[in-house]
Amino acid sequence: MSDRNAQPGSPDKEPASEDQAGRTALGNTERAEAATTPGEPGPRPTLGRLFLENLWAANTFTVTLLSLVLAMVVGAILMIISDPEVLATYGYITARPSDAINASWTLVSEAYANLFKGSVFDPAATTVNAALSPISETLTYTAPLVFTGLSVALAFRGGLFNIGAQGQATMGVILAALAGFLLPLPPGLHLLVAVLAGALGGAIWGFVPGILKARTGAHEVINTIMLNYIAVYFLTWLIVQNGVQDPTRTDAISRPVDASAQLPRLFGDGLRAHAGIILAVLATWAVAWLLNRSTLGFELRAVGANPDAARTAGISVTRTYVLIMVFAGALAGLGGSQMVLGTTAAALTPLVVAQIGFDGILVALLGRVKPWGVALAALLFGALQAGGNRMQSYSGISLELVTVLQALIVIFIAAPALVKAIFQLRAARTARLQTSLAKGW
Repeated sequence: MSDRNAQPGSPDKEPASEDQAGRTALGNTERAEAATTPGEPGPRPTLGRLFLENLWAANTFTVTLLSLVLAMVVGAILMIISDPEVLATYGYITARPSDAINASWTLVSEAYANLFKGSVFDPAATTVNAALSPISETLTYTAPLVFTGLSVALAFRGGLFNIGAQGQATMGVILAALAGFLLPLPPGLHLLVAVLAGALGGAIWGFVPGILKARTGAHEVINTIMLNYIAVYFLTWLIVQNGVQDPTRTDAISRPVDASAQLPRLFGDGLRAHAGIILAVLATWAVAWLLNRSTLGFELRAVGANPDAARTAGISVTRTYVLIMVFAGALAGLGGSQMVLGTTAAALTPLVVAQIGFDGILVALLGRVKPWGVALAALLFGALQAGGNRMQSYSGISLELVTVLQALIVIFIAAPALVKAIFQLRAARTARLQTSLAKGW
């Protein structure tokens, strides 16, 4: 017996009438069409709105900028802590907080103002040379860092960690200087030979760990570190040898490089910037072309990504490893030659190379091992070094604090997840942050 209260069309009750079934089918069809038919497109967001939406996203530019801000904030705290007079005002901060705030602001603002004036532009400059001096100093420090940074970056893209840029730069500066004061050549040709000698010295010092890695599997990090020591002690021994040491001096210094082998200055004799920065830009372009446009660059990146797969594809991993280290060594050697053929020094000394090889590692990591990124990172480091000299002279800030700033910048940029968490950045739409330095951003 059927239930009189049952609703028509219920699946477990009485069947629906034909009219009800038709109306139900028509309604289902209309709903399906409404679901599948795209709606009216909404208004497109304006360019300004897109910019604001992506400004606080975790993209490369935002993370780099915020990393600089974080480094400057931490650096400001270190300045305050290291200054006894400013730190003393915090002893009675509850009674007179304005003293501590004003003293801290004066110290930090003057220090960073001098950093800017010493590296970019001094508004108080009254002559052309004084106005160009900050940028000239920045370019002078930048040129060798570009070469050593490219050296480390190129090896990294090929799957090798070149810790030996310091030793390769040392051998480069040795051969460049020897060619500069031992070979009696005419101007122009003398400079060309000296520059090529510097590249050759670095290439030889890069070939050794490259062939050992390729033939025996010896780890390039250990080999390059040991070769750094050998190059440094070889330089120390060579300087005091007859024919190399300056006969008018009793200390460890070589004969000066001839003027015909010196790189020409860009802004005249009153400023130190020289043509080495032009060579650095050309080298950056050449490395970018090599990596992205050439067959060798493709093989290099393939070996760096997966040596076994590259070998299966017919690429000679042994040959590629050797070429990587030779090219990396040549670049570091060119960076070393800048130290004696440019305006930093005119003769060999035990510390003529400074720390450009080790700084090149930081520059490469900061530039995400990409050629143009390395060039920009070298420019930043050059500005910090140039401005740091003025900070020390005018503000009494320790020069070592500039090194701390460099380290902080690298730490924050190398850890984008940390910056993203601190500032609560949204995920970038067009690119994801990657922690793998070999792949870049």
